[in-house]
Formats: sequence, C-alpha cells, structure tokens
Amino acid sequence: MKQRILPAALMLLGTQSLFAAPAATLDPVIVTATRTAQTADETLAAVTLLTRADIERQQAHSVIDLLRGLPGIDIVNNGGMGKTSSVLMRGAEGGHVLVLIDGVHTGSATLGSTPIEQLPIEQIERIEIVRGPRSSLYGSEAIGGVIQIFTRKGGGPLTPSLSVRVGSNRTFQSAASLSGGGDNTWYSMSMSGLDSAGFNACNGQTNVGGCFTSEPDRDGYRNLAGAARGGMRLENGAEIDVNWLRSNSKTQFDGDYVNEAKTAQQVLGGTVRYSPLAAWRLSLAAGRSLDLSDNFKNSVWMSRFDTRRDTVSLQNDLTIGASQLLTLGFDYQNDGIDSDTVYTQTSRSNRGGYAQFMADSGAHSVQASLRSDDNSQFGRRGTGSLGWGYKLSDGLRLNAAYGTAFKAPTFNDLYYPGYGNANLKPEESRSGELGLRGNQGGVNWSLNAFQTDIDNLIAFNAATFLPGNVNTARIRGLEGNAGMQVAEWRINAGLTLLDPENRSAGSYQGKRLARRAEQTLRLDLDRDIGPARIGATLIAAGERYDDLANTRKLGGYATLDLRAEYALDKEWRIQAKAVNLFDRAYETASFYNQPGRSVFLTLRYQPLR
Repeated sequence: MKQRILPAALMLLGTQSLFAAPAATLDPVIVTATRTAQTADETLAAVTLLTRADIERQQAHSVIDLLRGLPGIDIVNNGGMGKTSSVLMRGAEGGHVLVLIDGVHTGSATLGSTPIEQLPIEQIERIEIVRGPRSSLYGSEAIGGVIQIFTRKGGGPLTPSLSVRVGSNRTFQSAASLSGGGDNTWYSMSMSGLDSAGFNACNGQTNVGGCFTSEPDRDGYRNLAGAARGGMRLENGAEIDVNWLRSNSKTQFDGDYVNEAKTAQQVLGGTVRYSPLAAWRLSLAAGRSLDLSDNFKNSVWMSRFDTRRDTVSLQNDLTIGASQLLTLGFDYQNDGIDSDTVYTQTSRSNRGGYAQFMADSGAHSVQASLRSDDNSQFGRRGTGSLGWGYKLSDGLRLNAAYGTAFKAPTFNDLYYPGYGNANLKPEESRSGELGLRGNQGGVNWSLNAFQTDIDNLIAFNAATFLPGNVNTARIRGLEGNAGMQVAEWRINAGLTLLDPENRSAGSYQGKRLARRAEQTLRLDLDRDIGPARIGATLIAAGERYDDLANTRKLGGYATLDLRAEYALDKEWRIQAKAVNLFDRAYETASFYNQPGRSVFLTLRYQPLR
C-alpha cells in the first residue's frame, strides 16, 4: 500500500506547477521556530501558519477543527466537541507537543498535556506550528514540535466585531470583540460563548473497552471565554505587552468513574522588549497558566485537580555583522498542584539556559542551538540541534536538521498514590530530517523526510505494577505540502506518510504505535465569485490500531466539508458550512463516536479598517 502511495504523492506535488498561475504572496513573519522574528522562508524548520483569515474562511468552531489533517498532525478525539483530544505531531505522543499561548507555557502538571480542545477559537489571531524537536530552545515536551497560539492584539482605529452561529446538535456559538489603538498603543478585548447538546460520546460497553460503561445519552458541552491584550511603545523604543485569556468549560462524557467535568484554562502574561544598543535586543517575559478541573459522577462531586505553571524568561538577541545573530537566554519554571488527591510532592522547579547561533553566508544558512535544563526532581538534561540550508537556485532550497529533545515525567507518573514511580527518567528523542522547499510558477511546495527515535517511553510495567521507562519507538515519515492558484481556485494539499514502529523488546516489538494513521491527506479548495466565496475540505486517513498488540483495528475514513459565504455589504457576512457531508461513521479512538453530518449557519459583523 505504501509503495503505491509514495510515488503518486511525489508526482502530485512535483507536477502541480504545470497547471498553476503565478501568484504573488507576502512572506509571513514567524517567531516560534527560533524564538526570534524570521520570515517563513528564512526558517530552516518545517512550519505552518494559520491566520485569522484562515480561521474565518474555514468557519472553524474549535482549534481541533482547524488542525485536523494538517501536515504531520493527527488528531485523536474521545467523542466530539470539547471532549479529550490529543494532537499527535510526527507520530509522537500527545504530551510530546509543547503548547504556548502568547509565549506562556501551558498544560496540566498532572496529565502532562494541554487540553487544546478547551481553547476558544474566536479569541485567536494566529497559530504557528513548528514540526520537529525544539527542546534545545524550549526545554521539556517539544519532542514532536511546538504549537504557539497568539490572541488578538488589536491596533488601528476603534473596531467592533460580532458573530453568531447556530447549527446541528442544538449548537449555539457567539462572540464579540472590540479593538483599537493609536500610533504607539494597541488593545483588544473579546468574549465568546458556545453551547452544544452534543451526541452520545461513547458506544462502549461495561468491561469491553472505550469508556467501560454504557450511557446512551447526549453528552453536551459548554464554554464561556474571555481575553484581553494591550500594549504600548515608549519614547525610548521599549515595548510593553500584556495578555490574559480564560476559558471555562462544562463537558459531559461517558465514564465508569466520572462523566462530567467543570474545567478552567487561564493564561496571564507580560513582556517587556528594549534595545539598549542598536545590535542588542533584550526581552523579559513572565506568565502564569492554570489548569483547573472538578470532576463529577451523575452531578456528584468526585475529585479536584488544580495545577499552575509559573514561568520567567530573559532573552538577549545580539546582532553580529550583517548576517549573524547570537541569542542567549534563561528560563525559569515552577509547576505546582493543589488536589484532594494526596501527592507526595506538590511542586517542582526547572532552570534552563540556552544559546542559539544563526548565520547566512552566500547560499548557505546555519542554525545551531544548545540548552541545559536543571530540574529539581530529575536533575540535568542537555539538548541540542543543528540545521543547515542551501539555496540551490532562486525559489529552491535544501534543508537538513538534527536535534535532541526530552519530556519530563508528569506528577501522575511520579507521585500519584499507588501508581507513581519517583525513579522515572525523562523520555528522550533523537530526530533527523531532510527537506526540499520551492516556490516556482506560483506554487509553494515542500517535502520533508524525517526519523525520530524515542527512548525511555513511560508506560505501565507489568513486572513492577508501576509506570516505568520500558518502551522505545522509531518513527519514520514523509510530509508534503503544496499551495497554488489554478484558474480561479486557490488549492492547498497536504500529505503525511508515517511508519510509527514500536521497538520495545517483547511481544509488541515491530508493532505499529497505537492510534497513528499511516496515511493522512488534507485538500482545501476555495474560490471567490464576486461578493461570494465557496470552498471545500477533504480529509482522509488510513487505518490505525487502538492497542499495542495491533489486534483492534480502526478503519480508514474520508470526510468532505463544504462551505459558502456571501458579503451582504462591507460590514456583514453570512456563512454556511456542511460538515462530514456524506455522514461517514469513523473512530480515532476505539468506541468513541465522531460527529456525523452537521450543518452550521454564521452571521458576522466586522467593519473594514
């Protein structure tokens, strides 16, 4: 199967320029790949940028909806909107993806991952996705990559906006915002609400699998969120930027111990940037993220898990000559938990220092970074990365990179009563990749081949009845992406081929890692027709296994979404979207249902600036 797909994919990505018309685009600026401002063309990393225009064009109702099927990304969802979801990047675990919000580290200290399904889509300005290891810049978690979410910044004249959406499963969603600023100031305030009756999340049965219970009812979801961001530029050139985001959710699901959760995600941060000298850029940032959860069974309170993450970062960017940049930085992080469950340890701290050097010389580009982390629980860990780029010709570049990364054990792994193992080591990885990127004839395209070896994967050890560093994995893959204009159509295609192999000794050796599809494809088409716009998204995924033994197979699937919008005037737009048009039944986790055919109608108000 893979032998037939790979040549076809390469042929598709390599011949599309025959049908494309030239199109001029402005190269966007990203900051996540190197912690410094670069254009997307300058960075040697594999990146994807999603803007506010992309969010509104796709009529996305969640971050998960927006990420589905993108190159290198697979989504595992436990039963629809607001339910537990994992973002698997390049075949790594969900906890191997670092999520930042306006530069602030987020995530649950007990679970070790960020509940990205709870983040409100209407408060987001853009999302930067960096695939590949980034621990040498950010520390723990960035084995598969980094997702940074930026809230709306504001600026310009006073501008209100409003949106209202209704749809299937008695879904109602609304949002309002106000933004503005002057020559040296910016601000934005927004709030949103979402209520959906949902559908039956799990069709599992007691002692069979999935949720290990039978609760054939609707599992609804509610979310109320608010955000604010503002800043100013002082006379001496210094900039001050502060941001706040909070999302409160109530999620119903099927479960044998709990079946309802009331959660809150909050991020508060601030950054000061100043250039003492023309060649010296200094930034100081601090933030706190909260992950709060109360859990219930049939409305009876059962447990509470509240975690916080405090971070401070100092970064110095030193320009050396015309084409060299040295970055020196220090990060401090303190994680803590407050729970009715008694943990033997409730806090830990991490200090990390890093250095990065970037240089251009003729057709060559080099990016190198080193980092040392000193954690109060497991001691020191060193990571590094090296990237090289070579400009073969105008619009064509070869990239190569190698990097190491690690993931610190969670509080549950280490200290959960009757389960934790305080002797656990961090999970560690080594990754290499080779990429080719081009822009010819109006076609932007890229191909990236990669391999990641992960050691000390944390899993339950039957010999000790505790979690242990017992697993290893080797993940090989190929990502392809192409965007172009064909006649009046804007087309973007993304393909991921994955070989995620369990290399652990024993009966699972050589088996495929659970819940990873070997092939995923996303195809987006959009066209403007006067005041109207139409579009479609096709997402296809191959089969996957739900268990380590590869005995429980989940079939492949393909879904088609259609969308349309019409500009009533310069300020008002009406949008319509049909999701999973052919009502395809599929699962990304065994026994957990996914949305069937759904229809949504949206009204948007936003004056032109």
